[in-house]
Amino acid sequence: MRNMIKKVVVPVLVIAVLFAVLRPLCIQDGKCNYLLLLLLMGIPFGIGKMCVWMVPRGFDLGGTLAVWTMDFLIGGLIGSVVLLAMIGQAIIYLSVFLLTVITGIHKIPRIK
Repeated sequence: MRNMIKKVVVPVLVIAVLFAVLRPLCIQDGKCNYLLLLLLMGIPFGIGKMCVWMVPRGFDLGGTLAVWTMDFLIGGLIGSVVLLAMIGQAIIYLSVFLLTVITGIHKIPRIK
């Protein structure tokens, strides 16, 4: 049960909260830009997975902001892949859990 909470419930709740918070930022012309939303939702997941940070040295303010923006874009791209993998993992764990419960319920009448 602890594995179920760790692999399904917590990621789904984090994704739902991120979706609710970031969706108003992605509304353009009355429609939601889902690519931008996926990129923004991926930043918290991707920043921790990045192996190399580009550190701005010897740049002026514009160059420093450009390097930091590039860091966040790369983190968002990596995080988008991690986010989609977490959703897939949650679906697999949930389907295996439901299959196990259904199989267990199906076998109950046979036990004598």
